[in-house]
Amino acid sequence: MQNRARSQVLVISLSALLAACNLPASELPTPELIAASATPFHASGPTVAPTPASTPEPYAQLSINALSGRAYGGGQVVDLGVLATTNTFTRHLISYPSDGLTVNGFVDIPFGTGPFPVVLVLHGYVDPDDYKVEGYTAGYAAAFANAGYIAIHPNYRNYPPSDQGPNEFRVGFAIDVMNLIADANAQAGQQGLLAAANADAIFLWGHSMGGGIILRVLAVGADVQGALLYGSMSGDERRNFEHIRDVLSEGDRGNEELLATDEQLAQISPIFFYDRIQAPVSIHHGDIDDVVPLVWSQELCELLQSLGKSVECFTYHNMPHTFYGLNDQLLVERSIEFFQRFTPNP
Repeated sequence: MQNRARSQVLVISLSALLAACNLPASELPTPELIAASATPFHASGPTVAPTPASTPEPYAQLSINALSGRAYGGGQVVDLGVLATTNTFTRHLISYPSDGLTVNGFVDIPFGTGPFPVVLVLHGYVDPDDYKVEGYTAGYAAAFANAGYIAIHPNYRNYPPSDQGPNEFRVGFAIDVMNLIADANAQAGQQGLLAAANADAIFLWGHSMGGGIILRVLAVGADVQGALLYGSMSGDERRNFEHIRDVLSEGDRGNEELLATDEQLAQISPIFFYDRIQAPVSIHHGDIDDVVPLVWSQELCELLQSLGKSVECFTYHNMPHTFYGLNDQLLVERSIEFFQRFTPNP
């Protein structure tokens, strides 16, 4: 109970948010944490210089606008066999198509006839060489299945045994999630593995990189009823990849993305499109997170509030990037309560 009481809702001033645009996280003011209520989407030839009209923009298909204007889905979530059976659900290995690639993952399906609400459980960054389909987020998926949710865990492209594919700015991961949302929606109530799914109650839950994927998916306009972010990366891609390069990888990752100009990044970064977010958002972050700065979630909370979006924001005292103990249990409880609140009545 003491840990529960020390978890509280985050709010920071808009002035701190604006100041953050030009200050490193270490110089940002520490915001006062107070309670706030949530509100319930070529021309050829060596002498011919190419013109802008004849030179393709290298990042055009990665922009939020381009992603919003294309189609998703059209495939099938395929059952590849049972991985485990518990007293309350069965876990299946799955695959589904995403832009010509085969993506793998698993799904936990509760016993019963349904219809069951659906939550997509999105993992954070793991070295692909160390990745297992049933990774650290499998416990969260199981908790949601125990509570009566179909929990789908995609491992995204480039994570074995999924196929390799393009993924600049992690846009490929977001495309994989968008295709899965569309397929789950189409298969709900039909024959097949997801026959017991409720198409009117699809939610997103993402940790770290998974949270950053969700921000892009929301800005693009996914048909979901809510999204929960846990220690989430930023919607500002320059900030993300500078942090990945300088802090998280000692210069090994993030260099290619940082070749993009500010103008190109403004079309790619979800942060410039938050006005399009329609689904309610729940934000959770530990106050001693040394992987993703707490201030990023604080800024996101304030920005969404300033845009009039439905958002609730929690900080967890003395919690690192990945929670444990009673606060981890509290995160699960709050996640389920959030999903229940926005699940339409049958």
